Amino acid sequence: MCGRFGLEAPWQELFEYFDLIRPQTMGEEMPPRHNIAPSQPIVTISPGADGQREGRLVRWGLVPAWVKDPKEFTLLVNARSETAIEKPSFRNAMRHRRVLIPASGFYEWQRFGKGQPSQAYWVRPNSGGIVAFGGLMETWSDPNGSEIDTGCVLTTGSNTSFSEIHHRMPVVIQPQDFERWLDVKNQEPRDVLDLMKPVNDNYFESIPVSNAVNKVSNTGRDIQNRVEAAGPAKSKQDDNEQFSMF
Repeated sequence: MCGRFGLEAPWQELFEYFDLIRPQTMGEEMPPRHNIAPSQPIVTISPGADGQREGRLVRWGLVPAWVKDPKEFTLLVNARSETAIEKPSFRNAMRHRRVLIPASGFYEWQRFGKGQPSQAYWVRPNSGGIVAFGGLMETWSDPNGSEIDTGCVLTTGSNTSFSEIHHRMPVVIQPQDFERWLDVKNQEPRDVLDLMKPVNDNYFESIPVSNAVNKVSNTGRDIQNRVEAAGPAKSKQDDNEQFSMF
């Protein structure tokens, strides 16, 4: 899954990486964001009216168009790529509103069992720079005509190297596949199934970090500082078993 991520690239870098038009509604500067959480604004990349790609801010947590009251609906932060084509919450967006979600990396937590503290990881591309998650967007409208743009991150099963931390990871769309992923007019969901697979084992670097990332209010770059990775805590039974042969 993906419950937190970061985006540290300035707009100029996003314009160049995604070949974007310059939107009239966004400023030239965008501060780095090291701890983006659900319900906060995220950047999405989608085709514009004239076919050029544009950046748009949406709320992280998809709300399907058929929802009557968003306040009573659980935000859909992630969507399983294996079932998004059929599920009512995602199938319209899969067919008509696929997007790219720029990130510098994401956070994941390795869990060791009930009652034991988990280990957080900052997961970033080995080569640095921007990674593009496959995402979905939906616009919810209320009876008065106001609209809310929302989005979610697609996930897939983890690759071999990441599976020790978690069994799910974000779908990564490579630059050579941007056009096909975004082309909802000619590429139906079944035509892009091959893009929703685990990224290569050597693509990401997983850095153990402190539990400071757990608090949304912690937004400084220092939450990405490397710490010594924790493991499952030993029990007294484990200690006794070490000496059982004696």
